[in-house]
Amino acid sequence: MPEESLSGKEKKIFAETDKNPSNILPTKLTLDSHLKFECHPGVSCFTACCHNIKIVLTPYDILILRKSLGIPAHEFITEYTQPTYLEKTDMPGVQIKLREDTGGCPFVTPEGCTVYPDRPSACRYYPVGMADFHEGGTNDAEEEKFFFIVKEPHCKGFEEDKEWTVREWRADQGVDVRDEMNKEGLRLVMRRKSFGHQASMSEAAKRMFFMASTDLDSFRNFIFESSFLETYEIDEKTLEEIREDDEALMHFSFRYLAHTLFGAKGMRIRKEKIEEKVKEIKERQDEALKKAEQEYLELKAARDRMLKEREGKEV
Repeated sequence: MPEESLSGKEKKIFAETDKNPSNILPTKLTLDSHLKFECHPGVSCFTACCHNIKIVLTPYDILILRKSLGIPAHEFITEYTQPTYLEKTDMPGVQIKLREDTGGCPFVTPEGCTVYPDRPSACRYYPVGMADFHEGGTNDAEEEKFFFIVKEPHCKGFEEDKEWTVREWRADQGVDVRDEMNKEGLRLVMRRKSFGHQASMSEAAKRMFFMASTDLDSFRNFIFESSFLETYEIDEKTLEEIREDDEALMHFSFRYLAHTLFGAKGMRIRKEKIEEKVKEIKERQDEALKKAEQEYLELKAARDRMLKEREGKEV
């Protein structure tokens, strides 16, 4: 089995995430590594992992779940989630709001998950986690990816006879699709983490990030009903796609957030808007210069008066 122990650096990185490092087996796996695991209603701990757990939702999770439930994004966010911060940053996100009476996920019953075909990414990954060290969160940075097992004491799925490779398990759970849909959002978080605590997001930036990553309906309204299209050059093909296609809009939101939050390429501001901004800055600079000159002249006049008064007294 192709596997190796975690390095000290890798253990430290796990300790800085929302995952519980005490339940991560200290072995690096590849797609061809094997595991024995199966979860089904006959397992004694069935649905135990759906209680007292933090399930952070990705933008794609929100999109799929609210469509499955047939409700608008804002209603889903209000009814089924609560605020959180993503990966110990100041980037706002949401997590599943557990039931107060049972501490369980609102979508779980004794018979199982009521949204199983559309369940969140975090539920699909378990018990195989993935570490993706994509330095700085950029598309051209060197990527290091490996897998690991999360083995919690209560889980009896590891006692089942079913054996898989990591590759087979991920395909069976639909994880590869989720990885593809989640990777741009994940890289936004990794970019933010690369700045460290010395830089903080403004409240306006947080509001924009939250809207664009959780409520695509509102983000679409922002694009087509505000001055957005007067500021940015968006080609007709893209406009047509994001007007109707939610997945296309989600990927567009990632591009927009990368541009506005981190100055990434991929969005083009209209030439006239740039010229207006340059003119506005120049006018502010001119005003500041005029004010400074006026203050200098006033100070000079006051100094001259003092000198004359002193000369008069000396005579």
